[in-house]
Amino acid sequence: MVPKFPLALVTGGAHRLGRAFSMTLARQGYAVLLHYHASAAQALATADEIHSLGVPVFPVQADLTSEADIERLFSAVDEAQRPFEKTPDVGPLSVLVNSAALMRRADARTLSAAEFDSTVALNLRAPFLCAQRAFERMTAGGLIVNVTDIAAQKTWTGFPDYTVSKAALASLTEVLARSFAPRVRVNAIAPGLVLPADEMPPEEWQRLIRRMPLQRPAGTEEITSTLTFLLENEYITGQTIVVDGGYSLV
Repeated sequence: MVPKFPLALVTGGAHRLGRAFSMTLARQGYAVLLHYHASAAQALATADEIHSLGVPVFPVQADLTSEADIERLFSAVDEAQRPFEKTPDVGPLSVLVNSAALMRRADARTLSAAEFDSTVALNLRAPFLCAQRAFERMTAGGLIVNVTDIAAQKTWTGFPDYTVSKAALASLTEVLARSFAPRVRVNAIAPGLVLPADEMPPEEWQRLIRRMPLQRPAGTEEITSTLTFLLENEYITGQTIVVDGGYSLV
């Protein structure tokens, strides 16, 4: 019997773009394992909204810079597939969206080793470890999507560790696509300006928008529709799809 709900895991799935990815997958009939770190209230609110769609949802807290917590997260993936009274039809893990990331302003001249390592641990090492564990559980047709950034093509001196981590994640996407083929596809989505970083002054955000050819930030649905495209087109792997309103041209 084919399970009613294939399972998707979204890291950082409680808020910002991660929430949008979680909701997109839920609307397409995926049970959602909703990872969060410190955003417990937002995770519960997102889980309630997913549950209202009649879709199983499993909020799980984990610190993705900890390998032990990643193991615990994937234990929750295994647990979600076991037959419970309320969720008897959850299938194996089919989709992983690596959306959790840390972006903070820094200066390469003063950035400490500990700060650099913490960014790389979340933005690069965690997607790698999650992808490994997802691959072990996925059957043919599985999909892993890494959320990179147009920063991977830029030289953002105000965010040195973030920029480097996202460039490396784009490279990792290609390596994993070859390594995991043909059973699992691995792609990346590189958004441009969607939501400002928490530390970004409004005037800086507006200055960046004015430089863009389309002169507006993306709506979250314009990013999540790329995930839908990757779910539907099973002949794409190893690609980074840029959705940036032309920002890469400036």
